[in-house]
Amino acid sequence: MAKDLNRNKISALVITYNEIDYIENCLQSIGFADEIIVVDSYSTDGTYEYLLKHPKVKVIQHPFKNYTSQKAFTLEQASNDWVIFIDADEVVTPSLKSEILATINNEANTHVAFWFRRKFMFQQEQLKYSGWQTDKNYRLFRKSKAAFSHKRIVHETLEVNGTSGILNSKLTHYCYREFSDYKRKMLLYGKLKAKEALQKGNRFNLILLVLKPLYNFIFNYIFRLGILDGRKGVIICYLNALCDWERYLELRRLEQQELTTTTIKTIGQTRS
Repeated sequence: MAKDLNRNKISALVITYNEIDYIENCLQSIGFADEIIVVDSYSTDGTYEYLLKHPKVKVIQHPFKNYTSQKAFTLEQASNDWVIFIDADEVVTPSLKSEILATINNEANTHVAFWFRRKFMFQQEQLKYSGWQTDKNYRLFRKSKAAFSHKRIVHETLEVNGTSGILNSKLTHYCYREFSDYKRKMLLYGKLKAKEALQKGNRFNLILLVLKPLYNFIFNYIFRLGILDGRKGVIICYLNALCDWERYLELRRLEQQELTTTTIKTIGQTRS
């Protein structure tokens, strides 16, 4: 009993937007956490209402600006130092749960953050290649030793004050539900990457608009063995390439918008 009382507590954090098809399995898999906090960006599919009724969940609605700012806000809500941050379409397996609890309560552990490898699911089938086979993300870390880097607003990353480790068990990620859902996600990523690029001073390039998506598809389908995933590989590699296409189209639109705004201001100043 004393050992249980002295164990380190952990907060499970999730952000959501229209995740009603996934959220139940996600929450069941993190039921071991001492608190579960979900930040919802005004879902319209019943996700928020479901979360309100969940006995273990504290749900907060907060407007979505980008992934980094949303996750940074969510992290602020955690009351425990150890946190596990997972997406609504991810599931913590029983073996991963055991490894998480053993790790944070291991007195010999000196790492402050841990990478998770992921098992990707295309509907109900595993996606083994297509560029995802070496994927890993920070998911478990100490709140006092890590913060989300504001240098990136999509595919967010942590700035960690200390050493990191990698857990052996994999997180299951249901990355592909249907074509329209994944396409919507890739187009959103593309738009956010364009904003990120503009902030860094990058400019639209017609050659990159054509070549970058083509390179992305060929690299992941041929050299990253997407061809071995069959039809799944074709779809995933195409949609990931679409993200790059959208990024450069959006970058051109943002530049034109910026130019128009500057021109209007200049005309206004001239008339005054």
